[in-house]
Amino acid sequence: MTAAAHPWPGGPPDLTDVLPPDVPQRGPAADDEAVRRRLDAAVDAVDAPDVVFALSRHGRRTVRTGGTAPPPPVPRERLRYELGSASKTFTGLLLAQLTHAGLLSGGEPAAALLDPTRRPDERPVTLAHLITHTSGLPALPADFFVRALPAWRTNPYARYPAERVVDAFLRHRQHRRPGTRWHYSNFGVAVLGHALAAATGTPWEELLTGQVLGPLGLSEATLVPGGPDTDATGHRRDGTTPVPPLAVGGFQAAGAVRAAPHDLLTFLEAHLDPSDRPLAGALRAVRRPVLRRGLGHRQVHTVAWFRHPAEGGPMYFHGGATLGQQAFLGFRPDTGTALAALCTRRFRVGDAFVPTAYALLAEL
Repeated sequence: MTAAAHPWPGGPPDLTDVLPPDVPQRGPAADDEAVRRRLDAAVDAVDAPDVVFALSRHGRRTVRTGGTAPPPPVPRERLRYELGSASKTFTGLLLAQLTHAGLLSGGEPAAALLDPTRRPDERPVTLAHLITHTSGLPALPADFFVRALPAWRTNPYARYPAERVVDAFLRHRQHRRPGTRWHYSNFGVAVLGHALAAATGTPWEELLTGQVLGPLGLSEATLVPGGPDTDATGHRRDGTTPVPPLAVGGFQAAGAVRAAPHDLLTFLEAHLDPSDRPLAGALRAVRRPVLRRGLGHRQVHTVAWFRHPAEGGPMYFHGGATLGQQAFLGFRPDTGTALAALCTRRFRVGDAFVPTAYALLAEL
């Protein structure tokens, strides 16, 4: 299976030249002051109006902030940030939870859930295909760009509502057998969200909040924009021009979550040690490899995370980008380390944000 180019809001970052996947560089455990210095260096390396690096090591949290813009009225660590495609880690956990609870299975055909009257497909796209990007669906629906173009620099996804996502999926003619090729697809994960909502009879926001955000105690996480007192403001590539808050239309499951740094650390800490936590079974499930791809099958995926080898044990991560913000979430069970990194400038070629965050997680 091979990867392809991916449009906003983000696919897996190319980290080939950041650190050798098989030979990461990691020094001895650092004291608190050394960790603060390392985080400050990471903040300084990112050229963006607002930058946050939030780290948890064995439950001890350190949050450092900065940026090229003056500090906002609300401290940066208290604002909510757009996660873009990192939202898919919440969607994957939700699917794992519904499966663990016995409410459905990954093998269920998505079309049958969205249209029970539909004639069964000979080679159906299943829920598992959608979350693992092996459905055969393109990155976006065929008519997405035509509809989104008038709002391309502001909120293109807002012009493609839920009913169009579902209709585009049900009308799509498969050119490849599901399960035979990996191709990153915001379209596919968006369809998964609508299928899960249909299967449970629960609107997406209510479903994710009730099954994931609420049980994990993520009180500041949400799927809808707030105001300047609650949400960080994104910027274009120039780092000075603000952009409107993200509106995702029918792509909620693929990129709608926004959250504050401490809520993100709570989310990641639950993955580090699922014992005696709500969703314990699902949290363990999303750490299991389900797909290998690429040369030598070195690229490993779970239903929620990209998984790279590291000295001592694997590291799990996912990135995301919107028209004005970037996010990186990652954790390492072997070192008890979790990292949430956020910034308020759109991705540009040669951007230091993701490589800096990735290297920090690998080194600490």
